Amino acid sequence: MINLDALMIFARIAEMSSFSRAAESLGIQKGRASMVVRDLERMLGVALLHRTTRCVQLTEDGRDFYSRACDLLAEAAELQSLFAGNGAPLRGKLRVDMPTELAQHVVVPALPTLMELHPELELEISSTDRRVDLVQEGFDCVIRLGPIVDENLIARSLGHIRMINAASPDYLARFGTPHTLDDLHRQGHRMVHYTRAFGTRLAGWEYPVADGYASLPLPGTMKFNSVQAYHAAGLAGIGLIQAGYTALASHIERGSLVEILPHLRPEPLPASFVVAHRRNLSDSVRAFMNWIDGVLKPYFD
Repeated sequence: MINLDALMIFARIAEMSSFSRAAESLGIQKGRASMVVRDLERMLGVALLHRTTRCVQLTEDGRDFYSRACDLLAEAAELQSLFAGNGAPLRGKLRVDMPTELAQHVVVPALPTLMELHPELELEISSTDRRVDLVQEGFDCVIRLGPIVDENLIARSLGHIRMINAASPDYLARFGTPHTLDDLHRQGHRMVHYTRAFGTRLAGWEYPVADGYASLPLPGTMKFNSVQAYHAAGLAGIGLIQAGYTALASHIERGSLVEILPHLRPEPLPASFVVAHRRNLSDSVRAFMNWIDGVLKPYFD
């Protein structure tokens, strides 16, 4: 009889195309991962993986076995959660990725509450501003801001992050506080631009209209491809910025930034909780998803 641990180890190896990376992500020795696959192949009488010095690939039989293994793992997880006691402490490792600003300003300050509820839960939190590969990098779940472009991922909408317009008090003292779109041009305001890649066409100042959102061209001589540097430019008084309330709330409260044009906020940013497969929805992942939902609610529109 094939046990679920063996299926889980085989599936992770297949997804990551590497014994070493799969073993590291599962917290086991590489030798155990190799032994599990050898035992499976001996039991089934077929080769499941092509092994080369560079990577590991599924054979045709391996692809069929992997597909069925994923179904069985998902069904086992659902069965386990069906009879799990509500509120029971969680155990084990949970590897999560999220945007840096979200981690720094919202999630990490709230973590003591989560760890008090589940002291035996081992969290590995990655905070980056790139789109990580959930499967290849071994993440159980990620929080994504913006549209989900990969249709193979399973995403649950958490809500929409409030976006605001802001500037430093020093900047407003020099240029004046705008109250209308006309003021942006009349008072000679400039904006700081954020872009993921230099050389792309930059959007202007975003504002709501009757049927959606429009863009107003506004001067700006500085462009940043780092969210942190973009916010720092706003704090330094270089120009106006448009950013998520999650990152700017503490600066607004301290008075180092001032919200302007609150009636003309940019389009809210969708926030999603994302996993790679149904079988990734373990008790720990579900509990973390529900917890993060509550943590983010004050920042949603």
